[in-house]
Amino acid sequence: MLDPLAGPPTLISSTTQPIADALSLETLPLHAHEVLLAFTVYHLMDIILAPRFSNRLFPKIYSSLPPGTKINWNIRVVSTIQAIVICALALWVVVADEERKNMNLEERIWGYTGALGMTQAFAAGYFIWDVKISAMNVGILGWGSLAHAVSALLITSLGFRPFANYYGVAFVLYAMSTPFLNLHWYFDKCNMTGGKAQLVNGVLLLATFSGSRLVWGTYQSVKVYQDLAHILRMSEYETQSWLYGSEVVQFSDKQMLPLWLAYTYLASNTLLTVLNFYWFWRMIGTVINRFRSPPEKRPKLASE
Repeated sequence: MLDPLAGPPTLISSTTQPIADALSLETLPLHAHEVLLAFTVYHLMDIILAPRFSNRLFPKIYSSLPPGTKINWNIRVVSTIQAIVICALALWVVVADEERKNMNLEERIWGYTGALGMTQAFAAGYFIWDVKISAMNVGILGWGSLAHAVSALLITSLGFRPFANYYGVAFVLYAMSTPFLNLHWYFDKCNMTGGKAQLVNGVLLLATFSGSRLVWGTYQSVKVYQDLAHILRMSEYETQSWLYGSEVVQFSDKQMLPLWLAYTYLASNTLLTVLNFYWFWRMIGTVINRFRSPPEKRPKLASE
């Protein structure tokens, strides 16, 4: 399935080509303009749109927030919109991309389509912004948030080799729980803690987080581990034979899977999985305590 958007301007593709060559990111020049577009949109949303609309919609609440909380508020506006957009895009690609549907085991690791590359590009643009904002605000967001952003950016960037594009779209669906996580936080800041709306949202948060990250995410992680293990066991002759016979691996370098690439991807993916289980464990206790403890004793939600 082709990328439905226009191709990259010559200036952007030529500028990113040396970077792509140095890092073996073969498809990056084809999608660099989409990475730049996503980063720019989310950056402007953070510094201009989120503060402006928040002041207009919640003038008393937003204006009274401490500076650090305002930063967190704006970041969550961006992450909520990004989660909705990227999940809708990923679901569309999963349903509409027939080439992805028909990928065999080897193609799931090395395969590429324009639509998959576009999705990876928009995700990469967001995670570049996420790394920047997390590094600038470690004291507010915590080291876990920075570790998550770096790991997510690393996994997404490896997709431009191309590598594991098939699974990249699947892991994007982690973000399905993000809007509910942010709404839970906003309920607290809008003095709606412990109300019916927060209770319903809390149930939806736990359901989407466990469904998209723990169940779906762990299942996809096991599948990618199995595929990588299979390819690592393949001989050079076997690798060459299928690489030359498939159109969706046109950008592959026709080489066997490097150990560093497999282990880097596995380590980053495992870190994200561990963080997901840790955050879910904290969420359960926190959501329950929102409706048991008096306001001054209620613990903070994971990632607050």
